[in-house]
Amino acid sequence: MLSVTVHDIAIKEILAKGLFKGEVRFDEPMSAHTSLRIGGPAEILAFPEDPVSLKNILLSAKREQIPVFIFGGGTNLLVSDGGIEGIVISLKAFNKIEFTRETNDKNAVLYVGAGVTLAKLISFAQKNGCAGVEALAGIPGYFGGAVYMNAGSFGVEIKDVLVSIALMDINGEIRILQKDDLNFSYRSSNLPESSMILSANISLNRDKSDDILNRIKEFLRKKRETQPLLEPSAGCVFKNPAGDAAGRLIDAAGCKEMRIGDIEVSAGHANYFINKGKATYMDFIALMEKVKVRVKEHSGVVLEPEIKIVGRNLKFKI
Repeated sequence: MLSVTVHDIAIKEILAKGLFKGEVRFDEPMSAHTSLRIGGPAEILAFPEDPVSLKNILLSAKREQIPVFIFGGGTNLLVSDGGIEGIVISLKAFNKIEFTRETNDKNAVLYVGAGVTLAKLISFAQKNGCAGVEALAGIPGYFGGAVYMNAGSFGVEIKDVLVSIALMDINGEIRILQKDDLNFSYRSSNLPESSMILSANISLNRDKSDDILNRIKEFLRKKRETQPLLEPSAGCVFKNPAGDAAGRLIDAAGCKEMRIGDIEVSAGHANYFINKGKATYMDFIALMEKVKVRVKEHSGVVLEPEIKIVGRNLKFKI
């Protein structure tokens, strides 16, 4: 267990003054909050319930020079065994989803909070006859993280439906950015890491609910055939290089079922690494490096990580 720190004391003072609504946990294992089930303790894990509480904790962190890390659903995250220093902030309580006044018979504009899961968004859209996000079915995690990473599947990306984003900066100031203000690229929104996505408006087309449901089922069927959706992983480990697929390159290099410790390259999809039991951060990093070297030797391609790697004592630059 970590000892009580000045960071803990500063946050407890906020709680005592009633300046924060929500849950706060101290020395919380991140392995309980990541899909990989890997990660040492977060010094402080906070779940603000509203923008005012978020602003207050950010201002306190700035005043006390406490590091801040914004945590999404933990589905594309590798946390070091040393854990995360400072405050880890989850916006899972920002889970409101509703129609805006711009909705009409042909198009629907939805307000979606950062803490809405993609599964909830897709279900809401389908039940209300709104099409455009069904190709994202099967992608885990929260909407805010999906926007930040410009998540995509089957040729559809978040940017394709985005209208605007509400952000809060480290000073607690909120601003609205229109889609044209942003610079999306493959698996990136190019938003500053110091900004937090609070919500976004997205535009969807009207369609029959049954037709949308059939497409969702088909997308999920295809994913289940090729992706280990039910095993603990962090999704795709490496980005797809231009004109190719990382999974194909890893497979061609003979890496399927390669294993270090309790981390194994999936036999079903080579760009997924599976936690087969009690895998550690170092197991995962070592396997990434081994696969990266093997692919470079086989095809000459240098793979770049898609997974986000964070925490204390990061010893390797992948």
